[in-house]
Amino acid sequence: MQNKNFLTLKLREAAKKNKKLCCIFLTLGYPDLAATERLILSAERSGVDIIELGFPFSDPLADGPTIQDSSEKALAKGATVRSGFRLVRRLRRRGCEIPLVFFGYMNPVYSYGGKDFVRDARAAGLDGLIIPDLPIEEEKDFQKECSAKGLHIVRLVAPTTKDARALKLVRSSGGFVYYVSLRGVTGARKALPDDLAPRLRKLRKMTSKPILAGFGISTPAQAAAISKIADGVVVGSAVINRIRNGIPAAEHFIDRMARAVHSADGHKVS
Repeated sequence: MQNKNFLTLKLREAAKKNKKLCCIFLTLGYPDLAATERLILSAERSGVDIIELGFPFSDPLADGPTIQDSSEKALAKGATVRSGFRLVRRLRRRGCEIPLVFFGYMNPVYSYGGKDFVRDARAAGLDGLIIPDLPIEEEKDFQKECSAKGLHIVRLVAPTTKDARALKLVRSSGGFVYYVSLRGVTGARKALPDDLAPRLRKLRKMTSKPILAGFGISTPAQAAAISKIADGVVVGSAVINRIRNGIPAAEHFIDRMARAVHSADGHKVS
């Protein structure tokens, strides 16, 4: 099973069926590892397409206060890269086939050892990496190692990214392109930027890869609306907020988000 890249398979299926993609962010080990495992399995049952698994780090540059707080609590309970790999391996052994994408920073990767990290991440069953502080111009050996092992590196494009830079990012992005829908760090928002649609249209002209919009998406209505102009959404802080109210509340919210995104299935993105 671990030789399969479930992200590759999921994206291929979505393209064939013109299906929108619901990606949910969870912080590894928040509120504990057992809860993370339960939430991943229930998300898969709810029809969530991708899990972005945030490996906690003490100095996260892209994370807002909600995810920072969850990371601090997870670190205090002993969440580590190795415990994350063990969790992913256990999920795969249980038959879990939802794509699992690491979200984290280069410091823990350096500490682990780049080549060893890629080997163990892929062997555990991770399908991709999102590393905000990994520029495309740097760590060429690390990027080659990921490519050799079949591990996608998903690139982020921000509203402030210049066109020439955006083109480089989408060309090098593995799997899908992650569009940061607002300026600043992560966090749920009551409203999203007015320029989201035109920016997504501009990005669509640069690539045929799926474009998922994230940062700030906080309600099923927002998720449904954005899925009509993007290939899907990433929901993070809003999920972490629900976890604070208990795991059942989070599961119910995740289910609603998945249904909202898939209500836009069949809607072509221009």
